[in-house]
Amino acid sequence: MSDTYEYLAVRRHDRVAEIVLDRPEAHNALSTAMAGEIAAATAELAADREVRAVVLSSAAERAFCVGADLKERNSYTDDDLRRQRPVFRAAFGGVLGLPMPTIAAVHGFALGGGFEFALSCDLIVADQTAVVGLPEVTVGVIPGGGGTQLLARRVGYSKAADLIFTGRRLEAAEAASLGLVDRLVPAGQAGPAALELAATIAANSPVGVRNAKRALRLGLDGSLAAGLDIEDAAWRATAFSGDRREGVAAFNEKRRPDWPGE
Repeated sequence: MSDTYEYLAVRRHDRVAEIVLDRPEAHNALSTAMAGEIAAATAELAADREVRAVVLSSAAERAFCVGADLKERNSYTDDDLRRQRPVFRAAFGGVLGLPMPTIAAVHGFALGGGFEFALSCDLIVADQTAVVGLPEVTVGVIPGGGGTQLLARRVGYSKAADLIFTGRRLEAAEAASLGLVDRLVPAGQAGPAALELAATIAANSPVGVRNAKRALRLGLDGSLAAGLDIEDAAWRATAFSGDRREGVAAFNEKRRPDWPGE
C-alpha cells in the first residue's frame, strides 16, 4: 500500500484496513486532490486479498467529512467543474465498489459528500456527536456522490425526499431512529467500535463474506426470483470453495478455522 498520500492515511489492523481522512484544517472538505487519493487507495485495497474488511474514519476533531470543498469550487469555471466530476465519481465509486465489507466510523459533521461516503459503506457506526445530512440543494446542486440513490435504498423514497428536498441536518439520535446509521455509540467511540465490528467480520470466511455482500448488493434492485438466482450463484461459489471445506473441518475438530480464502 502506498504511503505517499497527503490527505489520508491507510492503516492496517491485522486483516482490517482503515482509511483515515486526514485534512483536519478543512474538516476533511473534499478537494479534487483528496478525491483522487481516495480513488487510488480504494483501488489498491480492492485488489488486496489479505484485506477482509475496511473502515473509513476521520482524523479531524469535529468532523467525519463536511462534503465538497466549496472554497476550492468558488473559483472554478464550468470546465473546471466538468474536469473534477470524474475524479469525484471515482472516489465515491471506489468506496462503494470495495468487494469486502465496509464500515464508516462517523463523528461530528458528515454532510453532503461526507455523508455520501458513509452511505457508500455497508454499515455506519456513529457516535453521539454525529450530525448528518445532504444539504446540497441549499447551495444550488444535488447530491452527486450516490446520495439520491443510496439514501432512498436505506430509508425509502419519502424519507429520502424529505431530507434531500429540505437539506436539513439530523443529530445522532434522530439519524439512528430513522435508520440513517446502524449503530450508535458514546462520544469518542465511533472509531474503536467500527474497528471492533470490522475485526468480528474479518474473523469469518472471506469467501463467504464477500459472496454474501455480492448477493446482497446485486439482489437488492431486482425481483425476488432474480435475487434468489443471484443468491444461488453466490452460494455455489462459496460452497465449493476451500473456505467451506475448512469451515466444516474446523467445526468438527472443535478449533478455529484457518481460512484459505480461495
